Amino acid sequence: MRKTSAVLATLSLAVLALTGCTAAPSFNGAACDRAAAGDGIKDAVTVTGDVGAAPDVTVFSPLTLTEPVYADLTVGDGRAIENPNQVVSLELSLYSGDTGKKVFATAYDENQRGLSTTASWSEQSPGLGEVLQCATAGSRIVAGLTPDAFGAKSLSGIGLEDDDNVVFVIDVVDVFPSKAEGTLQFNDGAGMPTVVRAPDGTPGVIIPDTAAPEKTTVQTLIKGDGPALTADQTPVVNVTAVNWDDKSIVTTTWGTTPRVDLGTAVPEVGKALVGAPVGSQLLVVVPGLDQASAIVYVVDVLGVAPAATQ
Repeated sequence: MRKTSAVLATLSLAVLALTGCTAAPSFNGAACDRAAAGDGIKDAVTVTGDVGAAPDVTVFSPLTLTEPVYADLTVGDGRAIENPNQVVSLELSLYSGDTGKKVFATAYDENQRGLSTTASWSEQSPGLGEVLQCATAGSRIVAGLTPDAFGAKSLSGIGLEDDDNVVFVIDVVDVFPSKAEGTLQFNDGAGMPTVVRAPDGTPGVIIPDTAAPEKTTVQTLIKGDGPALTADQTPVVNVTAVNWDDKSIVTTTWGTTPRVDLGTAVPEVGKALVGAPVGSQLLVVVPGLDQASAIVYVVDVLGVAPAATQ
């Protein structure tokens, strides 16, 4: 996993391998309506350059704010952040509202980009969660946050005074889907579990009252239309694992944070994912060893982690 820079001790970019996050903003696709919270920030900050590349920024300091404000400088035509646990790839720069000085910037290098979620950013600062809500991939956002937008966290770790307003320039480079998207597939394997799905994609697994397969068994439930996974890639997935014998949920990422370590944690599942197109949903049954129960995995392949996260 990519190491977190010391300058982000306060505002850490949460690289995925987390088991969950808290303080997620409450929004979803049905109610996702992007509306800028104060275009006045455009008069206080000028930004030039292409999305994804390091921007040229001038802050007309000192910047005085009474509430968080943001505006979309560029509106991308990519996928929207409709779920606080969707995986996103961001580039961002931070500036002191008091001095206009840049205090932090990511690498602006596609080979060094990490992955995070709006929920993880909201945990660091509820103000950031609101800024990212419903933003689309390809967008560039300028935001001014007041000190109280960071809760009780000290800003000294990123070179700011605790009473300083903070200017963010955020590039939403990529937004991953929150569930499998593709074509439903027909499977005629007898004695295999059945998967049902809630509108948000959360799977329910119905296990038959028969013995589990004696060898690893794989079915493609949804075939995505993205590129096929290769053995050297790290897939980003949502996964639910269910015990075959007692039908209990062993683990699930739904409602928390997708995973990038499933292939190493469960090599049989990792091997089964090779060749699956991004956007697919796979059912993988792994037999138990030494009288242990078989485990049923329902895996939604959301995308591929960049090299820095692998």
